[in-house]
Amino acid sequence: MNKAFGFIIVALVLIVLLLVGGTIYTVREDQQVILTQFGAPIGDPITEAGLHFKLPFIVKVNVIEKRVLAWDGESAQMPTRDKTYIQVDTFARWEISKPLLYFKTLRDERSALSRLDDILGSETRNAVAKHDLLEVVRSTKDRKPERTDLQTEKEADFEPIKIGRRTIEKNVYEIAKTKLEDIGINLLDLRFKRINYNQSVAPQIYEQMISERQQIAERFRSEGAGEAARTMGKMEREVKRIESEAYLKIQSILGEADAESTRIYAEAYGGTPEREGFYVFVKTLEAYDKILDEKTTVILSTDSDLFKLLKGSKSE
Repeated sequence: MNKAFGFIIVALVLIVLLLVGGTIYTVREDQQVILTQFGAPIGDPITEAGLHFKLPFIVKVNVIEKRVLAWDGESAQMPTRDKTYIQVDTFARWEISKPLLYFKTLRDERSALSRLDDILGSETRNAVAKHDLLEVVRSTKDRKPERTDLQTEKEADFEPIKIGRRTIEKNVYEIAKTKLEDIGINLLDLRFKRINYNQSVAPQIYEQMISERQQIAERFRSEGAGEAARTMGKMEREVKRIESEAYLKIQSILGEADAESTRIYAEAYGGTPEREGFYVFVKTLEAYDKILDEKTTVILSTDSDLFKLLKGSKSE
């Protein structure tokens, strides 16, 4: 009898413990809870941390994350508008903003990640397919590059773009955010983590890059040749200017010398009769020295100065 009573007491204690354990549950700071009865949600979500009570056995506690969660999409191959295939790796952050709607629609985090794969992956493909490669790769349309010594300011400018990667990411974020709100998810951020060329088109990209660099090099050579021609032209003009100024200076000096010579001659002719006769004699000799040589035949009149000079010299 005593043994049976002891078993009954133990059974009652176990039943009480089970009832108490099935009635009390705790909610952490990083959790929110949905209570379900026979699989159907009951009441409002419980978001306050602490001890809570429920009906035992028939009511189930479903824990839902309250923290910010990460979605790391798989790297996917997709074409741009200019038919260049690239590998895009996308990253996003999200949270459960409407736990009841989230639970009714998705139930668990695995289903949520699958839905994120579908929505974010699809919207990323659509956005990339609507834009050229430059728009997807370049971050902003106002970016200014650093200019090298060999580049002019115009040469260093990037090819202009209309949107840029940041705006494309923002468009994908806004469209996906609206769709995810319908299943109780709040999309906080979305970024293109990595963008790579597809290996099949990499050789073509490299060839295009080589061709562009060769065009730039040829343009530099052409500009250098033009600059050399301009420099040579300036040099020739400068040489001609210097020669012209030197010739002008020489002629000016010669003119001054002729004027000084004329002045001296004028003073000589305008002096005494002896000085005048001496200069006349000297100038006459200079003239004869220029016009007479051993092959010259001269016919002179008896009243010419030369005849008188020769006759006077002979008589002496």
